[in-house]
Formats: sequence, structure tokens, C-alpha cells
Amino acid sequence: MTDYPYAGRFEVHRRLPEEGRPPVEILAELREMAAGEDALWETGKASGTIYCGDHDHYAFMTETYGLFGHANALQRDMFPSATKFEGEILAMTFDLMHAGAVTGTTPGGVVTTGGTGSILHAMLAYRDAAARHRGVTRPNIVKPETAHPAFDKAGHLFGIEVRRAPADPRTTLVDAGAVAGLIDADTIAVIGSAGNYGYGTIDPIAELSELALARGVGLHVDACLGGFILPFGEELGLDVPVFDFRLPGVTSISADTHKYGYGLKGTSTLLFRDSGLRNELYFLNAGWSGGKYLSPGIEGSRSGGLLAATWAGMVKLGRSGYRRHAERIFATARQMIDAVRSHPELRVLGDPTFLFSFTSDEFDIYHVYDFMAGRGWRLNGQQYPNAVHMAVTRPQTRPGVAETFAADLAAAVRYAAEREAAGEKPMSGAVYGGVPGGLTEEADDFIRQIMAGMLDTQQSLPPAAR
Repeated sequence: MTDYPYAGRFEVHRRLPEEGRPPVEILAELREMAAGEDALWETGKASGTIYCGDHDHYAFMTETYGLFGHANALQRDMFPSATKFEGEILAMTFDLMHAGAVTGTTPGGVVTTGGTGSILHAMLAYRDAAARHRGVTRPNIVKPETAHPAFDKAGHLFGIEVRRAPADPRTTLVDAGAVAGLIDADTIAVIGSAGNYGYGTIDPIAELSELALARGVGLHVDACLGGFILPFGEELGLDVPVFDFRLPGVTSISADTHKYGYGLKGTSTLLFRDSGLRNELYFLNAGWSGGKYLSPGIEGSRSGGLLAATWAGMVKLGRSGYRRHAERIFATARQMIDAVRSHPELRVLGDPTFLFSFTSDEFDIYHVYDFMAGRGWRLNGQQYPNAVHMAVTRPQTRPGVAETFAADLAAAVRYAAEREAAGEKPMSGAVYGGVPGGLTEEADDFIRQIMAGMLDTQQSLPPAAR
């Protein structure tokens, strides 16, 4: 992977062109880029990332986006459609999360920009509610070690101490007893995943619910990954433990519409059992010279196009569409998991459903990662323990993909055993998002270089800055 792969193929714009380029020329260039980039995931060999993979569905949502892409969802007097779209997205998701079981409070939610956005908003709401109603000035949250790093980001941004509870190495599930031992008078919320990014397993949410009720703290269920597929697994008769508002201790849930909700990237839902907690997110500055300023969350302006496209995609698919896709994904995941378990050298971590992770006690699992990458697979490396994971999405359900995975994996196991016997070190490492490279805990500078390469490559900087 190069920092700027198109530099030799297309014109590099280091300043605004004096005269605009013809639209037909621009579109031709973009179509060429898109076709090349789509070719990777269209093989079905990319873990996660592309959850839908249906170009007709994308085209439909793109058209709906285009009708409202210029609309500002902050200004509902001009664009009341945003209220319809956002409200109904939330209502449909509340229904999936069994909000009908809620009594004594009125649920409320917000559509955010993604999973991290939902987690940040949730932690901000808990922090401000605890400060307002309990006088908490040094807040902390208790999260499973396996929970998403967005909770750590929230702690960094909002001054919240993050306490990490260990997971059982056999099951990958958080130890509820350890969670209990980390709660104190300043704890504002505990966290559970359904399922977690690393292993696709579902924490013991029922136990955490009882614990949260007994200790008087909130319980946020991070279902960003599983929220739009696990409910349909339950409908299909799979053994999916209850993780939603049917459990009385669950006070908020995040679920990404841009993952297994099959929406365009840039939307997620955040649901609160009590809209009063959601209302902690409101910001008002009544004394500004520009007029009274108010916004319902961290963001200000938002495009109405993403709300329209998400709403349209959900309504187009309906429950039967989601259920049909979920059935194929679960079946494909089982087939791929069985392929892993057919090799005694490999070990599946926990009891996964649509996303699975595996390691080896016989050789460095990153040898497998290296080989699979050479066969075109874009998997994800993990650490503690070193492992490889695969998030099964709709592209993997295409004919022949699971069979190709099994064949390539068998060859990878042989390759790994040979390299281990030869004392060779693998090239791969564990970086969220699939960026390869053997990294250590002292990799801060290298990580910064990777991120800078995404934002300000030498080829893209103006001449004076290079």
C-alpha cells in the first residue's frame, strides 16, 4: 500500500485550479478509482468493512441521498423531512431493541455519525447526568478489556477514568465479578458488548443488567456491530442471548445503521431507555451575539442526505430482507468457522456467531495472516493473544467464497507450520482496520506516521509546505 497511489495516474491538485474541470472528465476519473477499489471487496475476501456489497442497493441510497444531500438537518424549519427520517430510523431501531418492554420512562434517541459517535455521545450523557443529579466530579466507567477503543477515546476527550475489566480467556466474555469490583460511588456506567469487535461474542449482558440495577449505575450495551443482525438471528432460532431493553438494567444501546443496517457510511443510532438521559446531550448558548445557539449533540450541521438514505434503505429492506441476509451470513460464518475447526493447529476463540477469531498454540498465527494476504484476503490481526479475525458480511455469502476460504486456509496452515519450523518471523501485525506491519507497544511514532500518511502525504502538500 502506498500513501498516494494515484499520483502517477491522475493530476495532483496542490491548489485550486484556475479554471474548473469538465464534469465528464471528473466523473470518468472517479469511476476509474471506484472500480479499482471495489474490485478488492467484490471478491468476498475482505473482512468486515463492506457490509452490504449490493451495488443496486447502493445506487438506490445514493439517489435518495442526492435528493437531500444539500439539506442541513440542524435547520428543521427549512427541512422538516429530517425530523421524519431521524424519528422513524430511531423508532424502527427501538422496535428491534424491544423498547416496548420499557415501562416508567419514555425512550429517546439520536442518530449519530457512526459507532464512535454513538459511544462518545453516550458517555457524554452519562457524565453530565451524573454531575447534575449525583454531584459526581471524578467520573469513571467500567468496560470490558475487549470493548471498543472508542470508550477510551471518550475517556480521553471528556475526562472520564476508564477502568478495564478482564475477559475470560476461554470464552472472551467479560468477568462480571471483576466488573463489580471496579464499581464505586463515582462510576457513571458499565459497558457490555453485543458483540465485541475482536471476537464477535456477546458479553453476559443479563448479569451486567442485574449488577447495574443493584449498584445504581447505567449500563450501555455496545451493539454497534451486532445490533442489526443479532435480532434477526434470534428470529431465525439461533441461540442469541438477550441483550436489549428487555433487560431492565440496560439504559442505553448503540447500533450502527452503516454496518449490518446496510446504510451508507456515516450513520449510527444511540438509544436511551429514558429520554431524560438523552436530553443531557442538548447544548444551548443563549447569550451569543449571533443569536441563541442550540444543537442536539456534539455535531452542528449534518447532511439530511444521510438521514434520507438510511431511512430509505431500512424501509426498502424491511424485516424480511434483513432476516434473509442474516440467515445467509450466519450460515456462511458457520461454514467458515467449521473450516477453521477442522485444523487441530487452530483454535477458535469463544463461541462466535457472525464474526469469529482464531489463534494457534502450534505456530505464530501471523504466518497464516501473511499467507492469506498473499491470496488476496484482507483479514484483521489481533493481539493478547495474537489472533486473526473474520467478520462475515454479505460479500462472503456469494457462491464459492467460503469454499475458497477453506482451501486457502488449509494451504496457510501448511505454510505457517513450515515457517515456524524454519524459525522465520511473520511480516504481519495487529492494527485495527487491517493495516499490516509488525508493531510493538513502542509503536506510537510509527502509528503517527501512518495517520499522517493518510492526511498529508508529500505528494498532496502544496510546494511551499514540502
